[in-house]
Amino acid sequence: MDISVIITTYNQPEWLEKVLWGCAVQTFPHFEIIIADDGSGPETREAIERMRSQLPMPLRHVWHEDRGFRKCEILNRAIAAASGDYLIFLDGDCIPRRDFVDVHRRLAEPSRFVSGGHLRLPLSTSRLITAEDIITGRAMDWRWLRAHGVPFSRRLLRLALGPRTARLFDAVTPTRPTWNGGNSSGWRRDAIMVNGFDERMGHGGLDREFGERLENAGVRGKQARHRAIVIHLAHDRPYHSAQVLEQNRALRRETAAERRIRTPVGLDRHLQTSA
Repeated sequence: MDISVIITTYNQPEWLEKVLWGCAVQTFPHFEIIIADDGSGPETREAIERMRSQLPMPLRHVWHEDRGFRKCEILNRAIAAASGDYLIFLDGDCIPRRDFVDVHRRLAEPSRFVSGGHLRLPLSTSRLITAEDIITGRAMDWRWLRAHGVPFSRRLLRLALGPRTARLFDAVTPTRPTWNGGNSSGWRRDAIMVNGFDERMGHGGLDREFGERLENAGVRGKQARHRAIVIHLAHDRPYHSAQVLEQNRALRRETAAERRIRTPVGLDRHLQTSA
């Protein structure tokens, strides 16, 4: 099984560097990284070039011009460019724990996707995490995070669970697995089957809609919120729009009502250009 890790980003080079440090120290390093860049400026390109020599795995930078929020399109471009038959999706503000890729790899099975979990950090903690904190593993230690401004919560304690306990918690949690853009994985062939992400959608629910079409196609989610973990760095979302959110909700209602599998505006046109 060849693996591609697709990381989305937009003008957050400092956060992206921290995410790439998390990729650099993965216990299973046999994968490619594809940066799906929704039109970032030169600072992001410079950060990517700085990190190339620090990474034991190949890295590709897929970019298009900034013409507003087009995350779905750049995701589809990245899927088209991916050489792996298994795709792991990670946001450029989510630092993966060192077993992240290995957990997703071990949980992969036909006609399933894996739904991981996250711990949101306050901005103060997000800023102070250094490359050394990531390399040494301190940034994933719940006690270290608690001492550096993260409020106590049940999500924080996920970082303290051993593999067996985490597996048990995933088995008994009442939360259903959903496609979460910052931490999910699935087969490239399944993404092609549903025609990738719906490029009509803006910010808010686009990842869930993709997962809902996978479910309509018979690809079931597998819960891994206690086993596949990332820490989510804080940031603003200037692209948020109540009007766009309502449009997205309408598209999701259509997907549910029609049991839609394929989006009419998606991956296929990028597969044609990359062929």
